[in-house]
Amino acid sequence: MKANNKITCALALAASVFAAQTMAASWQDQLTSAANELSKTTTSTSGTTGNSAASLTSLLASGTSALSANTMTNAAGILQYCMKNKLVSATNPENVKNQLLDKLGLGSETKETPPQDYTQGLMGLLNTGKGQQLNLETIGNSPLAEKVKTQACDFVLKQGMNYLA
Repeated sequence: MKANNKITCALALAASVFAAQTMAASWQDQLTSAANELSKTTTSTSGTTGNSAASLTSLLASGTSALSANTMTNAAGILQYCMKNKLVSATNPENVKNQLLDKLGLGSETKETPPQDYTQGLMGLLNTGKGQQLNLETIGNSPLAEKVKTQACDFVLKQGMNYLA
């Protein structure tokens, strides 16, 4: 009887160890899959811009040079994009955008084809102060991505006000 109990206990223990290993492998697979999803990147026209948590955090930490427009025309386009997508935390960005367009000669009466960097800004393509391009459309909708977008829009708005000063 004691031998049967020992064998039964040994089998139960072996079964639980096997089940635990299987569960650990399953968790490992799930974590690996999640990590792979998080580290996927998107490609912009001028290079690769990551949308992983590390890439987005790096953008936030980089300051204004990584999230500011490198031209006044791109800033005007980005401001329009930001207003359309409700990403500007300030109360009246439209006034700044309109003044920038007037200063650039791109006001509502102008029939000229707008410059490429303005058109890119309208599409959410931020030509940054670091000579790179950040596509605000493709960096995602996570809370961290939304924070990056809002910070970029706020930087560009401040930049627009400096252009007008």
